[in-house]
Order: sequence, then structure tokens, then C-alpha cells
Amino acid sequence: MPISPTAEGFRAAFRRPSLTLGEISWRWTTGATAMALFFFGLFEYLNTLPVTNGELLFLRTRQPYLVGQAIAHILRGSLSRAVMSALLAVLALSLLWIVAASLGRVVTVRSLLDHFASRRDAARYSSAEAPARDAANNGANSFQTLTRLNFLRVTLGIAAIFGCVGAAILAGFASPDAHPRPGLAFLLFLPLAGLIWLAWSGLNWMLSMAGLFAVRDGEDAVGAISTAVAFCRERSRAVFAVSTWTGLAHLVAFVAATTVVSMPLGFAGLLPWRLVVLGVILVTLAYFALADWLYMARLAGYVCIAEMPEALLAPEMPPTPQPTPSAVAPAIQSAIDRDEPILSDLPNPAGE
Repeated sequence: MPISPTAEGFRAAFRRPSLTLGEISWRWTTGATAMALFFFGLFEYLNTLPVTNGELLFLRTRQPYLVGQAIAHILRGSLSRAVMSALLAVLALSLLWIVAASLGRVVTVRSLLDHFASRRDAARYSSAEAPARDAANNGANSFQTLTRLNFLRVTLGIAAIFGCVGAAILAGFASPDAHPRPGLAFLLFLPLAGLIWLAWSGLNWMLSMAGLFAVRDGEDAVGAISTAVAFCRERSRAVFAVSTWTGLAHLVAFVAATTVVSMPLGFAGLLPWRLVVLGVILVTLAYFALADWLYMARLAGYVCIAEMPEALLAPEMPPTPQPTPSAVAPAIQSAIDRDEPILSDLPNPAGE
């Protein structure tokens, strides 16, 4: 019987919660490190800012103009240090993410490969019918290839950020200081930012897909990208189905989480602010966990498409009904029977 890669992906993510826990561990470790580094750096930077009595007096007035002037005077000359510190923090976090993502992807993809190998054996398909795999594959090569691919993903993200900044600068030319038109600048910025986002999301998705083949086949970065492109071209329908269904599930989860978050925010004036913040944090963490689970379901669907024989993924065509002998109409006799009496040349052959 044909199988559904989408259903197999959800089934694998449900039956193997350790995969989701592994995905959550390295993702949340990186995110928690980034949050801790951000708040620590922010508080340390604020503690180093000198505040005079005059600036403190301006801040206590609570007048927007005076408060702005006081903040600008406080930050004068020290903003460059904050920018340099932020750049160093981004580089360190990028390195941490590259290493953690590479290790996590090796573990999760290998576990999924073992799962679908047993699933394929249960379907009674021999190893000759299974997809070919490089016997020289090893963990070191996979980790190195994934490190290069993740480095490309980080570089692509930085390029997308600079592209958005350039789009904002170009859109700003439509709103000069002499004749400001912020609405026109915003309308010009939106399509440029949309094109940048589409290009970034497509390339990032392809690099993420290439990591699957880097672990499975032990190829280098270029070979893994080439294999991923060929895989998406040959199995486009199945890949599109898995991406669409998991994307719709993610959209539903996002809408539901947004709706649930709005409930404690609606009681912000009645409940203590600590309780409201705690509710928002819990709902946000639950959404992130569900998003990681859906990501593992999508990755499992891709592995199912790559590992299972195409005969199991293609829907079976119903057999063409063959006509029975009784249903065949008798053939029309086109030849003339010369022995028929009515065709005799005698006047009355019957009387004679």
C-alpha cells in the first residue's frame, strides 16, 4: 500500500519524542545564551554610563524633549563601544549556533535514517531496492560539511540584514527632508523587503535541506547542495505536500498562540504584572516547543521521501478491467457465403 510522507513524518515525531527533545536542547541552549548575553551586556553598559546631576534633573522632569536631550547627552561618546560589543557578541553567538546546529542535525538525521530503515525493512523491500548510500560516510565528514553549510546560512542571514538596510536607504530617497513623504517611502520599502525575504527564505531552506544529504551520503557542501536541488526537482510533489501541510500546521499554532497570549495581556490592568509576564512566557515557550516538534515532523517527512522506495510513495493505479469473453460482441461477417440457396443462379432449385 502507498504511504504518505506527511503522515509518516508526524508519526515519527510523535513516536520518537527524544528527537524533539534533542532539537529543543540545542535550539533553546543557543537562545538562552543569546538572551542572557543581551541582558547582561545591556545592564553592564548602562552601569558604565556617567549621569550628572543636570542630566538626572532633566530625566526627572518627564518631559519628552528634556528626557531625549538627557539620554542623547548620556550616550554621547559611548555608543561606539556598545556597537563593538554587540558585533563581538553576534560573532560569538553565530559560532555557537554553527557548532550546536551541526551536532544536533547529525544526531537527529541519523536517528531518522535508522527509523525509516526499519520501516523500509518492515515493508519487505530489499537493500537493493533501497536508495544507494555512500559506505565511506563518517561522522567527522558530516560534521565538517554541516559546519560549512551552517556558515553559509549565517552569512546569508547577515547579507539579508544588510539588504534590508540598503532597501531602507533607497526608499528614504523618495522622502527627502525638504519634502517628506513617509507613506511613499514605506510603500517602496515593502516590496524590496519582501523580495529580500523570499530570496533569503528560499536559499536558507535549500541549505537546510542539503544538510540531510550531507549526513546521509557523506558528501561535501557542494555535492550536498547539488543533491538537494536534484531531490527537490525529482520529488517536487511529495516535498511540496510535506512543506505545505507542516506550514499550515505551524500557521495554526502561531494563530492559536497569539490568541492565547492576548488573554493575560487583556487582564494586565487587573492582575499583577509579574503574573501577566509569567503567563506570556509560558505560552511563548509552549509555542516554541510545538514549533520545534513541527520542524522535526517536516524533517522526518523529507527523510521518508529520500529513504523510502518511490514505489511505496507513488499512489497505485487501479488495474484496467479486461473484457470478458461473454461481453465481446460477435464479429460481423463481411464475407459472402456462396453456398446460400438464395444466391443460386437456377430458377427454382428448391422445386427441382
